[in-house]
Amino acid sequence: MLKHDVLIIGGGLAGLRAAIELKGKCDAAVICKTYPDQAHSTEAQGGINAAIDKADRYEDHAYDTVYGSDYLADQDAVEVLCSDAPRVINEMSEFGVNFNRTTDGKIAQRAFGAQKFHRTCFAADRTGHALIYSLYKKALELGVHVHNEWQVVALATKAGKVTGVIALDRANGQFLPISAKAVIFATGGAGRVYGKTTNPENTGDGIAIAYNAGAEIMDMEMVQFHPTTIRGTNKLLSEAARGEGAYLINSKGERFMKKYAPEKMELASRDVISRAEAMEIKEGRGVLGDSVYLDFRHLDKETVMSRVPDIRKNAIELLGIDILHEPVPVQPGQHYTMAGIATDVDCKSSIAGLFAAGECACVSVHGANRLGGNSLMETLVFGRRTGISVLAYIQKRSFGEVDGKLVKEEEARAKKWMDNTKNSELMPRDIRLRMGKLMDEEVGPFRDENMLKNAISEIKKLKKEFANVVVSEHSSVFNHELRAAYETFFMLDLAQCTAVSALNRTESRGAHTRTDYPKRDDKNWLKHIICTKGKGNEEGSGPVLSYRDVKITRFKPEERKY
Repeated sequence: MLKHDVLIIGGGLAGLRAAIELKGKCDAAVICKTYPDQAHSTEAQGGINAAIDKADRYEDHAYDTVYGSDYLADQDAVEVLCSDAPRVINEMSEFGVNFNRTTDGKIAQRAFGAQKFHRTCFAADRTGHALIYSLYKKALELGVHVHNEWQVVALATKAGKVTGVIALDRANGQFLPISAKAVIFATGGAGRVYGKTTNPENTGDGIAIAYNAGAEIMDMEMVQFHPTTIRGTNKLLSEAARGEGAYLINSKGERFMKKYAPEKMELASRDVISRAEAMEIKEGRGVLGDSVYLDFRHLDKETVMSRVPDIRKNAIELLGIDILHEPVPVQPGQHYTMAGIATDVDCKSSIAGLFAAGECACVSVHGANRLGGNSLMETLVFGRRTGISVLAYIQKRSFGEVDGKLVKEEEARAKKWMDNTKNSELMPRDIRLRMGKLMDEEVGPFRDENMLKNAISEIKKLKKEFANVVVSEHSSVFNHELRAAYETFFMLDLAQCTAVSALNRTESRGAHTRTDYPKRDDKNWLKHIICTKGKGNEEGSGPVLSYRDVKITRFKPEERKY
């Protein structure tokens, strides 16, 4: 049986940073579903926040973060994030990240939404790409061990403690038990639960696997919708566009954000702008029936070419529109999972030996709404912190047994899907597409009781139908249909938890907007919703809910205005 002291599931920024922290201190290995240079971290465009200017303070960064979260963020975690951020920028610069610089050689910083200071460091509009390639290069130099093209499908536990994982070696189709003293999930978010999403890959595997193993997952109702995704493909047009001065206009040519956020305008928080766009479209002032325009025409060519070149490239390639001459139709699309595996500031979950960092974790630095530029910083701050925490944990731990029955269970699951070809034509993508459309329509930027109850009912039906799903590809070598079946299987659980949590939270806060409960309710809802998989529940019956108070330290809740 394979074994490593520590298994890091996910090869993006959080996973690689944890691996670098552990290299040379224990036997740690990364398991990556594809390759690290294809991780979703590369999709992040606009920048990474840190108070590195002498006129800025990390306390102000923390305030903007808590305020932007609509006071659902845990303030002890926010303090960790913001106080460590300047160190991270220096470290990544040393690792080779080519940040944009000012004429006097300092790291340049741009304006980003809902912040009082220009504190977003950037590498043009491909910041995530620059970070992941520099970090991966560092990992390769150090000799970090990576198992590429392996898909983790289950967590192994014994007596309430992690003993390892079950992984599918996609190159030969074998399910393998891998023993470990500790496991770190750094598997990213769950954007593909929705149909309209900027996420090409994120299927929430780690969150769902942890949930199925009995771990607590938190804030599942908090789903961020990005206001500027390209109509049709929902490819992200970074907040960098608005940070550099692009305008949002409706069919009348009006900068409509002056009605919704008169002070911040296009640099209000993402949830505020997404709802404003949805309202303009609903009231007939949209363009092409479902969008608004993002307008760059007033910007000089040098700004566009040096600061947002990929945005121009994407608009040309996907729509045939040159942003120098025409506005781009954009619409809200799912962008980020504020929810995830519930952890403390040391990245520990509710299961001993299971740690989590990055978008799959919910240490709750984002609360009900994430600030642009904070997600990349979260991966690096808590990726490193996870490594430190895990190293302390494994010192007094020995290897546990990975029950062989778990391998047989997964082999039987895969065989059943393949055997379904005899009596069914239902493909994983059929279920996924229906789930995505349902989530777009019923659990989107605006929600109410009837919509959410309908979503829950329909998700239960989809889960029952999934029993007959077909994996028609029977090859043991890189079976893409089998991968898709597992991903859809996981996403159905997360869709259900999202809708159930959203129905339960009878208020509007941040990204969670209930039209039947339009006000924020601090008296009853200054708390997190925890989802736990009920023991012995019938298939599809849903999560058991509990609650955790928000941790408030220096910033007392106040009304959020932009």
